[in-house]
Amino acid sequence: MRKPSTHVSRSFRLVCRPEHSFLVEDFLREQGFAFEMEDFSPLARKLLEEPFPLGASLSSVFGYSYIQDRSSMLPPLALSPPPGAAVLDMCASPGSKTGLLAQLVGEKGFVLANEPNPKRLATLRQNLLRQNLLQTGTCSFPGERIPMPSASWKYIQLDPPCSGWGTEEKHPNVRKLWKDDNVRPLIRLQRQLLQEAARLLAPGGRLVYSTCTTNPEENEEHVRFAVEKLGLTLLPLQPFAGFSFDNPTPNAEGSLLIRGHIFGAQGFFIALLGKPTRSETPQTPSAVTPVRAPSLHLLSPGMLEDDARAQLPPGEIALFGERICFLPKVGLERLPPELRWQGCILGKMHGGRMRLFSRLHRLLSPVPGKDSLNLDTITPLVDLLAGRSLEAPLPGKQVFLYWRGLPLARLSVRGSRALLGP
Repeated sequence: MRKPSTHVSRSFRLVCRPEHSFLVEDFLREQGFAFEMEDFSPLARKLLEEPFPLGASLSSVFGYSYIQDRSSMLPPLALSPPPGAAVLDMCASPGSKTGLLAQLVGEKGFVLANEPNPKRLATLRQNLLRQNLLQTGTCSFPGERIPMPSASWKYIQLDPPCSGWGTEEKHPNVRKLWKDDNVRPLIRLQRQLLQEAARLLAPGGRLVYSTCTTNPEENEEHVRFAVEKLGLTLLPLQPFAGFSFDNPTPNAEGSLLIRGHIFGAQGFFIALLGKPTRSETPQTPSAVTPVRAPSLHLLSPGMLEDDARAQLPPGEIALFGERICFLPKVGLERLPPELRWQGCILGKMHGGRMRLFSRLHRLLSPVPGKDSLNLDTITPLVDLLAGRSLEAPLPGKQVFLYWRGLPLARLSVRGSRALLGP
């Protein structure tokens, strides 16, 4: 049995194809990181040794590992969308749970991440790009008024703004800051978000409501409201391995209340709600009037090099200003044509030509080819990130970079030297 921790430990998840997991782990070990697999998910790892901040590691810089509190990984696992499913994440930034959901649904699925705040939306998009999660899209609407048809999503994740009492280990003053009248606006917003989630949830669908607080008014009371007023049902969750749980109030039996000071995790609340096949949930349309999206300027896939085009999942490439975005087929089929949304960014147009982001390794062949530079050590990679160049193996405009067969980036070739671009 794992020994309980007295502090919140550092955890992360692997973001890669299953066949590349061992390479990503070796990538981390080469820089001195030690870790162990978590009990609750094959994607999760617990840090044991961190010689320098994990976010600065080669693995993180190239998008193969993502720092995430272990409790924060549980809501997507509780929702458990199957491969190929479509999921709505109503309050998505910075994208930690969005990313895990995208890994669960796989390259044939789709996750639409909504974030109303422009600055947080930019952070969300950058995080999804760094993780190379092409099966995602983003939109920006008030979460309590999303202009989409009622009963249109079978899987919804709602992790609303909350008081954050579960982060007390890291932020000792959080209970003083968020109490009494200060927390009332949050509670009202959470209830409005929950009402909108119930409206959007399809009969037979599942909704995860989660917070990083232990405040019953933000948790169990909302569950009671969802059951008594919104016609939803509380679906019991099985405790996850490696965590310690408190008993929630009788209003929310079957939900999970994580004890943050045990086993190195944040305090968290997770409830799984379902909509009966015959639901009496009010189906009033959203208060937001949909604004017709501009006609998409679709780009020819032929503008991509053959290797990149071969790696794209089903979908379209479109131009948003100067940004080149990938629109997954599932999203194009499911979302209303008037909805404003954007797919994962691939790069930019420059002089009438596509320039893909250099670290978009998802569009590289899974195995090195003749135009590839396959390194065995990490020193040249550190040099590249510092702005230094490498000797190009072949003349040309670009070369594909790998480390022991792990796809990393595309390098620009100038003369006989190869450089890492933006």
